[in-house]
Amino acid sequence: MTGPAALLRGLDRRGVNLLGFVACAGALAFAMYAQYGMGLTPCHLCIFQRVEVAALGVVFLLAALHNPGDAGARLYAVLVLVVSAVTAITAGRHVWIQLQPPGSVPGCGADLDFMLEVLPLMQVIIKVFKAGGECAKVDFSLLGISMPGWVLVFVALAGAWGVWGNWRRSES
Repeated sequence: MTGPAALLRGLDRRGVNLLGFVACAGALAFAMYAQYGMGLTPCHLCIFQRVEVAALGVVFLLAALHNPGDAGARLYAVLVLVVSAVTAITAGRHVWIQLQPPGSVPGCGADLDFMLEVLPLMQVIIKVFKAGGECAKVDFSLLGISMPGWVLVFVALAGAWGVWGNWRRSES
C-alpha cells in the first residue's frame, strides 16, 4: 500500500515529532509574517497563543531529540495533549470573543508589557483572558475562519498527531 497514509504509518516517533516541531515553527513563522509582513498587530490572546504554540514545538523537539522508549514516548504524548489542550482553550476563548456582538466586549486596556511590569503574573493572565476590544476585532480570515480559529484547528490536528505518534508502540 502506497500513498500518504502508508508514508505516515511508516514514520518512526522521531519523524513524527520532527514534523510536529516543523509544523509549529511554520505556524509561528506565519504569525511573524502576519505581524511584520502584513502589518497586523497581535492582541494579548494572540501573544499567548504564540507562546503556547512555541511550547508545543519545544515538546515536539525534545521528544524528537530524546527519542525515548514506549514509556517515555507516552509521557511526551501526555505533554503534547496538555499543551495543545491549553492552546485550544486560549484559541477557543479568542474565537468566542470574536463571535460576540459588536460593542459587547469591553474596550482595550493597558498593553501586555506594561501589565507585566506592574501586575503579578496571575493577574495579567486573568486580565488577558477577560480580553479587551482588540481581541474581538477580526483582522484576518481565510475561508471564513479567523486566525484564532485556524490556531484552534492547528492545535487540534497537531495535538492528535503528537498523541498518536507518541502513544503507539514502537515496532522494534
